[in-house]
This record gives sequence, structure tokens and C-alpha cells, in this order.
Amino acid sequence: MTTSRRTIIKGMAAAPLAAIAGAAFAPAVAEAGTLTPGQFTLAERVGNSHGSYADLAAGLARALPGATVADVLASANRDAKHLTGAPGGVGAFQDGFAWNPGDQGVAEWVPQGVTTSADALGSGVWGGKRVVLVSWYFDTDPNGDGTPDFTINKGVRVSFVDHTDRLAPKYRHVLLVEPVKTAAGAYSYAPVQRHAGGILWYGNLLYMVDTTKGLRVFDLDTLFEVATGKSDVCGLDADGRYYAHDYRYVLPQSAAYDNTGTLLRFSCLGLDRASTPDSLTVSEYAADLADPVVDYSGTGWNGNGTKIGTPKVVRWNLDHTDRRLGSTAASEAVTVKQGKIQGVVSQQSKHYLSTSNGSANGSLRAVTSGSDTPSTVARLAVGSEDLSFHGAATTDWAYTESVIWNLSEYAGTRYVYAVRADGS
Repeated sequence: MTTSRRTIIKGMAAAPLAAIAGAAFAPAVAEAGTLTPGQFTLAERVGNSHGSYADLAAGLARALPGATVADVLASANRDAKHLTGAPGGVGAFQDGFAWNPGDQGVAEWVPQGVTTSADALGSGVWGGKRVVLVSWYFDTDPNGDGTPDFTINKGVRVSFVDHTDRLAPKYRHVLLVEPVKTAAGAYSYAPVQRHAGGILWYGNLLYMVDTTKGLRVFDLDTLFEVATGKSDVCGLDADGRYYAHDYRYVLPQSAAYDNTGTLLRFSCLGLDRASTPDSLTVSEYAADLADPVVDYSGTGWNGNGTKIGTPKVVRWNLDHTDRRLGSTAASEAVTVKQGKIQGVVSQQSKHYLSTSNGSANGSLRAVTSGSDTPSTVARLAVGSEDLSFHGAATTDWAYTESVIWNLSEYAGTRYVYAVRADGS
């Protein structure tokens, strides 16, 4: 969820899996109507004020040892806990895990986005590994009282989870950074201080929504290993070494797609491998249908305060040869009369939505383009967030039917799990 629309349940205590389901399950009604897609456009950006991303990455490569996804997974330093049953109230449960106690209870880091190696490659595995990625944003005011508890915003981290042994998953966090130069002209980087409400792994690229601007892109072929031991330093330090808030690996931004068309808030996104060509879809969050989506203009936001109205699902085609957008103009756009959308993933004209419901269970909803007949697919966890579709054809994961991954955000009840896509 974005910071300004959070209805956070602060300090939710850990609870037995079966005990979370008590609240009523009453998702809002959804319906969809078509829009002219060409009004939604993006512009690819290949650099920032410090230079081109390629040149900045090359500068870092001369100063830092490179790393791979395999290196990150091989050095996994945290154990996740396999779920033997569904988190409280979740229906159609297939598989999943919970974080270690430290990440389960940490207040300042909040999980948001999910994607898997079944998104990255059609085979479903990356280097022979089944992998789940989860994004977290740093909350400087976890108490929600308006007074920051942390003076440093550490940005966004991504958990690389080795799920090859589903009974004993392991993971390591990687910090997302934007490459920059220091005042003296040295190559460095800074934390990506964004909400990271949705991520998408496609080939060697990791896409992340930037709520008020568009999409950020990170190239997994440019991972770097850095020094540890200084939790408050990110980038080139006075001692001549590079740090990343005590994380061992950094993933620098390699491109961006900035919104240039009709106003759209990039709250969540998902991959559609069923479409031709492959595509991604983006959706928007609104607290409820009487409270329009707002392009926030306050501190930390780049918007102008415009009210958008009914949330939308907008699709852009992808080019599988280079993993970038095939066109910067959208290929489909529909309105969706659904409040509290936290995740979206499409299968051709069918759009799955995860919706939150305060302290009650969220829901997985589905709507077809041009239809006004919504359906509830399954009940999700309290604090439900992003979605990732995992087709049954992805045989390397040994799921006999298609599943959809989801995750929950509240401290003490954080789960990453898959539900069967047909709700059975």
C-alpha cells in the first residue's frame, strides 16, 4: 500500500494460523469497462542527472566485484518457515512460507511485491533453482504518529528466496539502489526511496512500480557485492569502501519508463504470459469507490493532486527478445469499480485482483475485460498485497494446476503463499 493511503494495523501480534480468520469477508463489488488504450503512454529513460545508467553501472563495475543471482542464493543467510497449512482464513491454499522471526516482526521494513522465476522464464527455474522475490519498503514512521522514528530512509530491499526445497526455503535480502556520482565525481549509488508496491521479474530484468512516475527497471546482470558493517551508510564512504545499509549485495537501476500520457497511478503490476505477445498489467489503489484515486502532491510525492476517479487496469506489451516494453503505448485499458486493489495479474482478458479489507481477510477477485460480472475466487490473508501468476505448464515447480502467489504485510502475520487460481 502507498504511505498516504495506509490503514495500517500497527503491531499486529503473531497469531496461530487458524486464528486470523475471525473477521467478516465482504469484498466490494467489481465491474470493468473498456477505455481507449492509446491515451496511456510511457517514455523510456536510460539515465539520470548523473549520466546514463549504462555508464554509471560500468563505473561501479570497475570499483566493485560483480555478482549473480546464483551467488545471492548460494549465500542465503536466513531461514524461512514452510507453511504446513493455510494462513488463517485463506482459501484454495497450495503452498507457502513465513519469514524468520526477525523479518516477521520488524516494524520498519514492510513487504509489498512478489514475483517468481516462473515469471522470469517459461521453464519456471533460474539456474536450476525455484526462486521467489519479494520487495520491502522502509517505513521511517512505523508507529504512524506523524513523527519519524528513523532519520534515514533505507529505501527498498528485495528478498531472494531459494524455494527449490519447499520444505526448507532460504533467503537473502538485496538492496535496490540508483547509481549516482558524488560531488567529487566518483561513482556511487543511493537508496531507492519508493514504495515498491509491485514487482515483476522478466528474463534478466526486474520491474518495480514507481507510484506517481511509472516503472523502474533493474538489470539482474549488474548485481554487485559490497562491504558490510556500517548500517547507516549507503554508497561510497569516506573510508573508500562501498556499503549498503549492511546488506552484502546491491542491484542498481538500469532504466525507467516515465508516465507521459493520461494520469495513472502505478500501484501494482503483474506479468501475463498467456497473452500474445507477453505483457504486463498495472492497476491503481483507491481507498473506496467514493474516495477517488489521488495523484498525491505532498511531501515525497511527485504528483499534482489530481483526482483520477475509477481505478483502471492498463496493459503494455513486452518484447521477449530484450525483455523491455514492446511499445510505450498501452495495448489495453479498462476501468474496474473495485476499491482497495493491492495486486493485479492478468491472463489475456481475465484480470485477477487482490483486495484488502482492513483487519479482515482480503480477497482474490476476477473480472473480464468489458464485463460487469465480477467473481470472488478465494479468500486471501489479512493485509493481502501483490500477485504473481504461476501457470500449470510450469512443470518444474510440480504444481498440477495454475496458482497465484500473494503475500501479507502486517508484522507478526506475514506470509508468502500460493492459492489455486480456480479457487478450488
